[in-house]
Amino acid sequence: MAIIRVKNLLLRTYIGFNSEEIANKQDVIINMTIDVNLNNAIRNDSVDESYDYKTITKKIIFLVQDQKFRMLEKLTQSILDEIMINKNVRFAKVEVDKPHALRFAESVSIELEASRHE
Repeated sequence: MAIIRVKNLLLRTYIGFNSEEIANKQDVIINMTIDVNLNNAIRNDSVDESYDYKTITKKIIFLVQDQKFRMLEKLTQSILDEIMINKNVRFAKVEVDKPHALRFAESVSIELEASRHE
């Protein structure tokens, strides 16, 4: 078992449904935990059999920055779905924070997870 974590990925996207949110990009902070089977990669010291966290991060950046989302839940699920495309991923958890979404709170976040039954 190998756990890969991407911490505090700060991106800007259209998130929300009121007029100001629709017109202006906002910050979101993304944290991902990915449990991936790297047994062959480790055993063979093989980059080709490893999980490329740089590639998945680039895909998520593209996904988040180039789309509009009404709900934080939909954004979070879209990121999770992108991670789970790789069949070597056994489990993933994604948390997306929307800073300053509430007047007296630092942020609001949604956390979703998925697992592959083997």
